[in-house]
Amino acid sequence: MKKITLLLVAIAMVAAQPAMAQKKSRKSKQPEAVANASDTNRAWRNLNETFGLINRFYVENPNFGKLSETGIHAMLRELDPHSIFIPERDVEKANESLNGNFEGVGISFQIVKDTIQVADVIVGGPSEKVGLMIGDKIVRIDGNPAVGDSVNNSFVTKHLRGKKGTTVVLDVLRANQVISFSIVRDKVPIYSVDSHFMIDSTTGYIRLTRFARTSASEMYQAINDLNKQGMKKLVFDLRGNGGGFLDIAFNIADMFLPAGKLIVYQEGRMQPRQNFMSTRRGAFQQGELVVLIDESSASASEIVSGCLQDWDRATIVGRRSFGKGLVQRMYPLSDGSQVRLTTARYYTPSGRCIQKPYDKGVDVYFHDLERRYNNGEMVHPDSVRMPDSLKFQTASGRTVYGGGGITPDVFVPLDTTRLSDYYLNLRSKGLINDFCNDFANQHRGQENLADFNSFMAHYDEMKVDDLFAAYAESKNVSKVEVKGEWVAAWVADQFKKQLKDSTNAIHAEDYASYVAQWQQDKEFMESIAEKARKEDKRRLEINRRSEEYLHYMLKSLIAKNLYGIEYYYKVMKDQDEGLKASLKVLNH
Repeated sequence: MKKITLLLVAIAMVAAQPAMAQKKSRKSKQPEAVANASDTNRAWRNLNETFGLINRFYVENPNFGKLSETGIHAMLRELDPHSIFIPERDVEKANESLNGNFEGVGISFQIVKDTIQVADVIVGGPSEKVGLMIGDKIVRIDGNPAVGDSVNNSFVTKHLRGKKGTTVVLDVLRANQVISFSIVRDKVPIYSVDSHFMIDSTTGYIRLTRFARTSASEMYQAINDLNKQGMKKLVFDLRGNGGGFLDIAFNIADMFLPAGKLIVYQEGRMQPRQNFMSTRRGAFQQGELVVLIDESSASASEIVSGCLQDWDRATIVGRRSFGKGLVQRMYPLSDGSQVRLTTARYYTPSGRCIQKPYDKGVDVYFHDLERRYNNGEMVHPDSVRMPDSLKFQTASGRTVYGGGGITPDVFVPLDTTRLSDYYLNLRSKGLINDFCNDFANQHRGQENLADFNSFMAHYDEMKVDDLFAAYAESKNVSKVEVKGEWVAAWVADQFKKQLKDSTNAIHAEDYASYVAQWQQDKEFMESIAEKARKEDKRRLEINRRSEEYLHYMLKSLIAKNLYGIEYYYKVMKDQDEGLKASLKVLNH
């Protein structure tokens, strides 16, 4: 009965919220609340009676725990795509990336050939203190084998994470020697600034992956570090950043604005308008600024980019952002579970609500990015059509749009030309990652790879591209492969023509004879050869770009495996079309 009571309390709380409200409302809140009271009471009675009937008369003993979760999930799904229920068992995991820490040993890992390999050692974490290193392979945990088919992400999380103060013993393989480490679990920071460095003598780069509790302090440290190195211009990378806390977004936007500027405001049915104004704490108020976004930049990322666009403080570069303009508030339930309920919309300084429509349901909503790709929006900026009703003006009078994400000032198309069949084949078989892991492990500790600068100076001497090509050949992946898709389509067209042309059609007693005659048809075979020659011209450029991209991918992944995630971005910056476009803006 406790489960039923919990469910009904949660239902009562959620049922009071309006379903699928899409229009801005500036009307008084009280009349609406009173008008909905009778509907709310009726819904409460129906739910109460239904669960009572199930409890008293259902043919089997009902699982009310499962029913309650299913019911709450379904109700919140009817409201909007971002109101969610988090069961008590998942609360800690759901919140840890935003809280900025977890309890464990303090490593990031990857599973390579059924073995746990340390991908990074978190600065300030327990593993760093005892001397665990990037590239170490964990072979035993507390004396038990940690290799084989049973090793997956869940296995690693279950065995390495745990309460602060508990101890775990890891046996790791390093340079053909097994070393034992006794690690006392502790609070481990989750950093949201993935990388920051100087691109040139005056231009800095910061990549932020989420808006977590520690993000503002991390940003201050990164900006101050770059300022000391002479930064006058900044590329702030929010691509792939799905958001986080609104107050952290405010604090970060505040770093780039003078005092007294509206950063964002939020407003909802039961929440009056609340303005967030900039202060005097700006750490980078004067320098030139570019913000990089893409289709995965959402929520808090859109607050920051939209604010800086509205005040003409930054040039926004990339592709149209996700379009999440709803604000969620966390409500704990009595059993420890939580409801993240949408309580307001947020608006940029110009008055834009950038929430994209969700009136066609959650499934359509979350497939919007696929629709954008199919419509050509990822490649052609003129594929985006915004109605005049969504026009707004920036501080200088430029036109910007609401209603579906932040549209960049400078468009950067999604580059698919560098993904050749060869590269896709390599990636699908995991050969790129496997090779880079093995290469890093085999060369770790060499004098010419002692640090990143040495790595960059000596990389080309190691002929990595040639070594990789030989490795790929040994795995039966060749650069020269017969790709028959277009040939099949061409042959199909020719068959159709022959079926329609009874005069010139091939006549044969059986299929083998038919194929033999078809192969002797010089005109037919020449038409296929001509098709191949035209296709080759197009593919030559794709292959050239793909080989260049593969060169940098190998180099960046090896650097990451040797020195950490930051060095991946330091290498890949030369292949980053978004970054190139940003530098073009800054160096106009």
